[in-house]
Amino acid sequence: MAITDWPKAERPREKLLQRGAAALSDAELLAIFLRTGVAGKTAVDLARDLLSRFGSLRVLLNADLKQFCEGPGLGEAKFTQLQATVEMTRRHFSETLQRGNALENPKQTHHFLAAHLRDYSFEVFSCLYLDNRHRVIQFEELFRGTINGASVHPREVVKKALGHNAAAVIFAHNHPSGVAEPSMADKQVTRQLIDALALVDVRVLDHVVVGDGTTVSFAERGLM
Repeated sequence: MAITDWPKAERPREKLLQRGAAALSDAELLAIFLRTGVAGKTAVDLARDLLSRFGSLRVLLNADLKQFCEGPGLGEAKFTQLQATVEMTRRHFSETLQRGNALENPKQTHHFLAAHLRDYSFEVFSCLYLDNRHRVIQFEELFRGTINGASVHPREVVKKALGHNAAAVIFAHNHPSGVAEPSMADKQVTRQLIDALALVDVRVLDHVVVGDGTTVSFAERGLM
């Protein structure tokens, strides 16, 4: 049965318009993006097949061109559209933390950091530089490592903070394992950075560990 023959309340587009995008399943959202199905399958059926094959919506979104185009009904045009959508999402989060904006919502900040870091297959240590009113100066990836860790050099961090004339910073790094729980090494390097930056009057407001769909805040855990 074609989607147009379904009851209006069950059609993905009509459901989104009536109830909002959050009310749709992953398959229904993907079906709206796909627009059409293939022979013998509606767009929703095709979306369900794709999610089953890739394992999750996130894996599908992160698939490369070759992997993506192996799916039925998919090609370069759909790949470019999807990647453009993903990038627009990243930029949407970035706009909330543009230069000159004050950080007032920790949840929003965590979303921004997760959007930038969670999909790396290796560890990346980053920094948000802030002025004395906690307005964003810049976000920067400082160190890249392996699946198990990244070497963080306090001297370089101090130089960068001074170079940006930052009054405060928020650190963030990802755990490729997907587990956001801070390690002993994370706690030790955070203490080293706090001590080093205190010598030049730069405050460390937080250190956020990004996992698979979760973040852990040192400040919220009382680890600062």
